Amino acid sequence: MARPEMMAPICLVENFKEQLSVNQKAIEILDTISQPVVVVAIVGLYRTGKSYLMNRLAGQNHGEKLTLSIVWLYIVHPTKTYLGIRGLNHPLPSCVFQGDPKNDSWIFALAVLLSSTFVYNSMNTINHQALEQLHYVTELTELIRAKSSPNPDGIKNSSEFVSFFPDFIWTVRDFMLRLKLNGEDITEDQYLENALKLIPGNHPRVQASNLPRECIRHFFPKRKCFVFDRPTDDKELLQKIETISEDQLDPKFQEQTRAFVSYIFTYAKIKTLREGIKVTGNRLGTLVTTYVDAINSGAVPCLDDAVTTLAQRENSAAVQKATDHYSEQMAQRLSLPTDTLQELLDVHTACEKEAIAVFMEYSFKDENQQFQKKLLELIDEKKRIFMLKNEEASDKYCQEELSRLSKPLVENISMFSAPGGHRLYMEMREKIERDYGQVPRKGVKVRRGSMRKG
Repeated sequence: MARPEMMAPICLVENFKEQLSVNQKAIEILDTISQPVVVVAIVGLYRTGKSYLMNRLAGQNHGEKLTLSIVWLYIVHPTKTYLGIRGLNHPLPSCVFQGDPKNDSWIFALAVLLSSTFVYNSMNTINHQALEQLHYVTELTELIRAKSSPNPDGIKNSSEFVSFFPDFIWTVRDFMLRLKLNGEDITEDQYLENALKLIPGNHPRVQASNLPRECIRHFFPKRKCFVFDRPTDDKELLQKIETISEDQLDPKFQEQTRAFVSYIFTYAKIKTLREGIKVTGNRLGTLVTTYVDAINSGAVPCLDDAVTTLAQRENSAAVQKATDHYSEQMAQRLSLPTDTLQELLDVHTACEKEAIAVFMEYSFKDENQQFQKKLLELIDEKKRIFMLKNEEASDKYCQEELSRLSKPLVENISMFSAPGGHRLYMEMREKIERDYGQVPRKGVKVRRGSMRKG
């Protein structure tokens, strides 16, 4: 199915009546996308320039600011979906979730759960304060479960997270430092790795400072860093950076932005779940709904549960597709009544085989072949219905043919009371039986036809 062209982002998840709410229009758009998707989430504190990066990824010179709703959805390519996350710690209008740190933690967790590339956007430098602001990463083991059973040991026993956590990119805006370490030039990636080095010592403050570093290093083994100069020194242009043309910005900033966009388009990977399950657009919609429902119910989003929900939804749909295929093909290939029961059974066998192939194409993780067994049960029911219809068609056809052939006998019944009438009756009856015997494709009810019914 063709991808819908989107001129503007659409809100995917928002605050509504003190709960997270999924926008069904966005889900409907995702449901039309059957291809695997690359999901890039950009998260950061309020007014750090997330929307500019998101708009550059979307190929737009201007776009919605990511401030009032939580998650914005951009679809700009058949296999690329971008999620823009509103500023963390941003006080929303009215009092809904105003400054609620728990809400920000759930937003952060959603971004991690949904994305294949996770971009954390911050200002100026990666220092102690910047790492403290990324404290949400230290709460992930409390906010996400990989398996249905809880993980009591936190980060020490959470290696299963790494298999489905996204790649990590730290973007540093208005970077004013020189990329040097001990007098030597270093790359952006080396700058990040040096900032993530653990501080030696056992003091509680040291351990607290090391915790976000340890979590990032543990949860996100694939890491990348981009630093950006100030876009422009013109304050008026800075205030309307979302709407101005690119050539009004500093050339160095333009170059850095192009490098970031190029890296995303080149290296961002398809979103996958455990066991290499690729996330399509419609699967992404199911995941969003499943995770938000879990959060709103007070539960912890669980990847295993989400995969189970996906499997149930898709396997149920696969059963329906396969059953419909069987019914359509049987109706097309059978001309009722069939001459013999075996003729119907041969067509049934062929259609059943095709239906199973259709099911296998659209199903996944059908543990214990639960859904395939359901499919076979439904096909068996439909076969019985076709057999019943075949018997009814045969019976009707036989009756119609007997009535047609017996019409002369009925019309001349008065002749049989005259002398020689019995002989004439027997001759006409024998002719009717001979003619009836020559009627083709009377079907499975041929033996039920008799002169008594005629």
